[in-house]
Amino acid sequence: MKVKIDRKTVEKNRRIQMKSLCFKLSSVIPKHAHNYNFSKDALSQYDHLDHAIDYIKKLSERIERLKQRKNSVTGEASDKESDGGMAGELGLPVVEVRHQDSIVEVVLITSLKTSFVFHETIKVLEEEGIDVLNAGFSVVRDKIFYTIHSQVVSSINDFEASKVSERLKKLI
Repeated sequence: MKVKIDRKTVEKNRRIQMKSLCFKLSSVIPKHAHNYNFSKDALSQYDHLDHAIDYIKKLSERIERLKQRKNSVTGEASDKESDGGMAGELGLPVVEVRHQDSIVEVVLITSLKTSFVFHETIKVLEEEGIDVLNAGFSVVRDKIFYTIHSQVVSSINDFEASKVSERLKKLI
């Protein structure tokens, strides 16, 4: 004997399940993502779904922007394979000398293929009256990132970041 479930019950169960699923979806969307001033109860299920769709779209766009930013930072170009890997080496080496008050930060970015003697950089800084406090490096793909934290020992008024930068560019 087969028991036939009437349409009312089927529809009621479907609505209960949809309400439950909508509540779950609404609960995983952060409150700051909603751009409204009403309480949660004031919004319909359709409004919750609409907010969830907007939030997911914004997340997808953000993921794409972050991927593009990551690719630009790591030097990965879409045509890198076609040019024999040279796209990541354009604009290298990079020399940046930043200073504020007596603190000087030197950032050098070179290719792994560049022959470069790091102690020569330290020597140039010391000749310019800069005391090296901390130095480090990291290798990312085919690039080496050097960071040197230092302090001006001689008179701050005599310090010229552009002069140091030019000497380091000649060295590399």
